[in-house]
Amino acid sequence: MSENWNFEGGSDEPRMPRFPGGFPSGKKPLFVLIGLGLPVLLVIGLGWFSYTSCRIEIPAKHIAILIKKTGLNLKNDQEMAPDETYKGVQPKVLSEGRYFYNPWNWQWEVVPMFEVPSSKLGVTVRLQGDDLGYGEIIAWEKHQKGIVPEVLRPGRYPINSYSVTIGLHDPIIIPAGYKGVVTLLAAPMPKDPNQLLVEKGTRGVQRETLDPGTYYLNPYVTRVSLVDCRSQRFNLAHNNDMGFPSKDGFWVSLDGIIEFRIKPEHAAEVFVTYNDNINGDRVDEEIRNKIIMPNARSFCRLRGSNNSGRDFIGGETRIRFQKEFQDAMRDACEPLGVEILQALITEINPPQRIASPVRDREVARQQLNQFKQQILQQESEIKLAMEKELINRSKQLVQADQKVVTMTVEAMRQQEVAVTKANELLLVAEHNLEAAKDQAAAIVERGKAEADVIVFRNEAEAAGWKQAVEAFGGDGNAFARYVLYKALAPGYNSIMVNTADSPMMDVFGTLGETPAK
Repeated sequence: MSENWNFEGGSDEPRMPRFPGGFPSGKKPLFVLIGLGLPVLLVIGLGWFSYTSCRIEIPAKHIAILIKKTGLNLKNDQEMAPDETYKGVQPKVLSEGRYFYNPWNWQWEVVPMFEVPSSKLGVTVRLQGDDLGYGEIIAWEKHQKGIVPEVLRPGRYPINSYSVTIGLHDPIIIPAGYKGVVTLLAAPMPKDPNQLLVEKGTRGVQRETLDPGTYYLNPYVTRVSLVDCRSQRFNLAHNNDMGFPSKDGFWVSLDGIIEFRIKPEHAAEVFVTYNDNINGDRVDEEIRNKIIMPNARSFCRLRGSNNSGRDFIGGETRIRFQKEFQDAMRDACEPLGVEILQALITEINPPQRIASPVRDREVARQQLNQFKQQILQQESEIKLAMEKELINRSKQLVQADQKVVTMTVEAMRQQEVAVTKANELLLVAEHNLEAAKDQAAAIVERGKAEADVIVFRNEAEAAGWKQAVEAFGGDGNAFARYVLYKALAPGYNSIMVNTADSPMMDVFGTLGETPAK
């Protein structure tokens, strides 16, 4: 089977053939398949290219620095590209993450972030910007190149290493008991540069000091000097050169202890006045050599020369010399910002040629004073014993008086009680007397009544007897015999008596007598 191929165009270049009757037997040729798959391959290839060549993977704690390869050229005074229209290192950095940039236009560097350790601080030096003025080293403005006054505290920072450099320095640590004297190295000039301490915020030594603590300060802007404000002690005769000639020409050497401290409120003034080494902090040695030792030597030579050598063996002169020395040292050092806590003369060595006899005489005098003190002590003890005895006697008298008062009060109380009881008994007796009187009167009345009853009864009986006697004719004997016979009659049935001498009959014989008129 023959196939006819038609090519369009009159040139000799081959063209796409055209089939007049379509594709034979319903099949598409190979070039058609290639034409359809080419866009797909192009998209896949473009995606693969973008992912592999344009992708920027920035891991944790890293940054990416961008460098533009196309764009405007930088000027001679420019170190970095101002923006993305210029070629060169860009000020912008990429933080952690995934980014896509055209490698034809861009180049990048993935670098670690700058990390400031915990015990350090970072000082930044800006490498691009305007130049500083004459004599200036601090870039106070953001558009200036030079040392940045602000410091970086411990941590990580996404900083472009092409634009800045960072130096590590130690922070300022002020221990307890110290003061930090601040000196501004980069600041406006003071109005009066001849002063030791300048105005706040101007270049020079500041009057205000720093308290104990940790400070993150730029060492190119601020210098801090440590001043020890704790108490310090040293010996006067450290080099065996403390002494003076006495009034009589003998050399007297001495030793002592000076304890001093720098006043915290005058730390800056003392430091700038007496510290010759600006990088040194041992101002205490300068104070010893320039303040304390000259004043101590001056006092000892002036006051010590007014006394003879033997005067320093005695205790009174030594005590007076010690007190005057301490007062003089305090008066001399106080206005200079140094406080003398203690100034003691521990040892005074008089000349040995006169020391022994004077010492013996001093010992004898001290013993005499000791004996006098013992006598006074004994007299005081005697006086004290007498006073104690008087006190005891007074106590006994007071106790006796208290007992007398107590007994008197008790006797009076008992007397009052007895009187009260007697009065009560008297009242009771009076009441009993009245009651007895009432009872006696009642008894008398009752006796009278009973007597009247008896009298009335007797009168009645007598009246009865009278009437009975009158019934016997007024013969009482007859009535008596009647009564007797009446009483005896029931008791006797018969009586046998001798009438001549019977006593029984004498009873009846009296009844037969006639009563006399």
